[in-house]
Amino acid sequence: MLKIVKYFINGVQLFNLGSINDHYYLVTSDMQKQFIYLTSFILIPVFSISNTYGQKKHPVASIRGIVTNEHKVAAAYATVSLYNSSDSVLLKSTPATASGEFIFEELISGIYIISAEWIGYKKSFSGPFVLQNDQHLIVKDSIRLFPDSKQLNTVNITSKKPLVETKNGMVVLNVANSILAAGNSAMEILAKAPGVSIDHDGRISLRGKIGLSIMINGKLSNLSEEQLATMLRSTNGNSIERIEMMSQPGSKYDAAGSGGVINIILKKNSSYGTNGNVTAGFGYGRFHKSSSGISLNHRSGHLNIFGNYDYVNNKDYQDLKVARSNISSQERTYFDQQAREETTRKNNSYKAGIDYFINGHNTLGIMFNGYANQHTGSTGNRTVIGSQPTINDSTVLALNPSQSRFNNQSYNLNYKYVPDTSGRELSADLDYSLFRTNNKTVYNNYFYNDAGYPLKDPLIFRNATPSRVKIWTGKIDYLYPFSNRTKIETGLKSSSVSTDNDFQFEKLQDTNWVNDASRSNKFIYNEKINAAYANIITDFESITIQLGLRAELTHSESNSPTTMTNVTRNYFNLFPNISLGRELSERHDIGFSYSKRIDRPDYQSLNPFLYFSDLYTYNQGNPQLGPQYTNAFEFTYAYQKTLNLTLGYSHTANVITTTLITDTVAKTLIIKDQNLADQKTYNLNVSMPFAIRKWWNTTNNATIYYTSFNSPELLGAPFHSGKTTYLLNTIHNFAVSPLIGAELSGSYQSAQVYGTYDVKPIYSIDLGISKSFAQQRAHIKISASDVFNTAKARVSSAIPSQDYQLYQKQESRIFRLSFSYNFGSNLIKAVRIRTTGADTEQKRIKSNN
Repeated sequence: MLKIVKYFINGVQLFNLGSINDHYYLVTSDMQKQFIYLTSFILIPVFSISNTYGQKKHPVASIRGIVTNEHKVAAAYATVSLYNSSDSVLLKSTPATASGEFIFEELISGIYIISAEWIGYKKSFSGPFVLQNDQHLIVKDSIRLFPDSKQLNTVNITSKKPLVETKNGMVVLNVANSILAAGNSAMEILAKAPGVSIDHDGRISLRGKIGLSIMINGKLSNLSEEQLATMLRSTNGNSIERIEMMSQPGSKYDAAGSGGVINIILKKNSSYGTNGNVTAGFGYGRFHKSSSGISLNHRSGHLNIFGNYDYVNNKDYQDLKVARSNISSQERTYFDQQAREETTRKNNSYKAGIDYFINGHNTLGIMFNGYANQHTGSTGNRTVIGSQPTINDSTVLALNPSQSRFNNQSYNLNYKYVPDTSGRELSADLDYSLFRTNNKTVYNNYFYNDAGYPLKDPLIFRNATPSRVKIWTGKIDYLYPFSNRTKIETGLKSSSVSTDNDFQFEKLQDTNWVNDASRSNKFIYNEKINAAYANIITDFESITIQLGLRAELTHSESNSPTTMTNVTRNYFNLFPNISLGRELSERHDIGFSYSKRIDRPDYQSLNPFLYFSDLYTYNQGNPQLGPQYTNAFEFTYAYQKTLNLTLGYSHTANVITTTLITDTVAKTLIIKDQNLADQKTYNLNVSMPFAIRKWWNTTNNATIYYTSFNSPELLGAPFHSGKTTYLLNTIHNFAVSPLIGAELSGSYQSAQVYGTYDVKPIYSIDLGISKSFAQQRAHIKISASDVFNTAKARVSSAIPSQDYQLYQKQESRIFRLSFSYNFGSNLIKAVRIRTTGADTEQKRIKSNN
């Protein structure tokens, strides 16, 4: 007999459960209701606890006072902190006012200690103070601060962070300490990061695993692989504070990103007042490079206003050579292609926002950011065709000018509520993003015979690819601490994405452009993802345990009205993760982690359009492309917090792989993403910094991994590829004097296999020197990347039935001069770093930005 039970919270009916033989079933019939069932069971216990806790009497006790210096002058905007006297746990911090006053409100009865800090002064403690409920305590004697004796000639004596650190399950690259970061792009810095590899198309992998999520200040980068690569090449290294690399992120993060998460943290200010930073850089390789930027921040009272603007104007080149043969049942044709692409990129990026601190518990913020980029370029291509490798039967000469525009506007409304000092926290975000792109290319193809005379009429055509993407997202996160050792994180997220792409293909006939309906197309894509997660973290003396579960329900529809192609997908997935850490002794730590993650195809990879590189090479989308799933395991060992060893294994099913396929009939090379059967990766990473001399420190990293790809059928036959690859990175820092430093770095990547092609080794050496002056507010740096101009990609087919060799050389040897200056107050409160709800969806937009 079926019994119906209704579940309520605070008088609101959430769902019905049916009971048969003590087994409960949700009385629904579709996947959406199943998702409600699961997410309710994830969230109900937490919010029930929260509701019970909220019914307790709110504490109303407070402590107030004033901070002064040795002359009894107010210590304006000093940082004041409140501690629990029994265990010295930091409960909360607050800035003093301009008159040095501070207050801690809504406290419970207990014994407290107060500390105060001010730049140039020693940290001072006061207390203990015994506080009862409903008591409002005023510190009668001012908290007095005295000058720090370590202050000599106004130069602060500070310790320098190591270049590479391992902490909290992540590897941290402290870029701000690197001379070579100045003037280099974020992409070039990532290429030197421990365990990171970047292929010839700009795809980033971590310890042999692809499918990374790239974040900026905890906010996903909003771009597809191609667009992401361009953005990273345009981001100035002067603005980067550190890079965090997480191979096993928790369930709080979106399940997307099977290879892990790389979080790029930009520099920020630290206290109250008004200040800013200006940067300028110039570089030259074969062509010019220049960049400039300014950031401003002001905070006083309840208001924080911030903004920045960056401009990049770079011209670069890329040489491409492809030697291949086309084999059919009747003949074999040889192609020898050589191309030079020159591109000028003018990128404008901006951000502005306001945080309003309503009171000590509530903060409301709004942020607007975007970019307006314009790229112009021209590609010259010479293709020699013959029946033998050295015989020229005909030649095709092409000159293809292009123009591209990329625009994005993103809006974020955010709210944060901290009810008391217990650690509870509620945050919410609402986001809207609009992306507009348009790429226009003209293809001028001229045909000649072996004697150099025209063979036939020129073939001239052009295409335009206007695209519009709209993203709406909303998310809410809640943190509840059960005790000092145990806490739970939980939340909900919903996103809606709609894209509209109009591919226009036209041929030049006489003097008129005529639409080619057979090659023009329209593509519409809509996607909705609903997610819920719960994450529990607890400590048992020397053991830390983290258990998480994320549920995601996905509905997508892709439609090409021109080709009458329609693909609808509905799928529901659970993504568990577990992390265990054990401190064996003061010198030895071990850990184990497991996670399941997903990579959905970016929107443009589903688009069946043909994107021409030249007359015989083009990209094609795949509307049948499905998501890939990865299960990853990792074991870690650390000795004295310096030597770190990581052993990992991952298995990816239905792996999305870029394939290079020869069309033997049309004699063309097609670049297309496909779902191969699976990918397996085994990796071992060892990192160890050590000092050779007091003035000579090194950071060393070695990664060895084996990656295999398998498919039961590819081009009519089973396919398997696999290879062991190792990465070596070493960075040497030299302290020439207190204000002058030098840096030398080298990297080597052995041969590797990626899907259907083999990649030859690649290596480079960089060096640089820096000088600080004007009381260390100003910095000038000179650097040279890829000094010996050795960085180049060489690729061949891993499929025995295919014959091609590709050579790609981008402009990599560049000499740079950069300058930065910090002005204004040194006491600026840090801008809140917002992680908005639209991060994951925006990442999958592809526009070659």
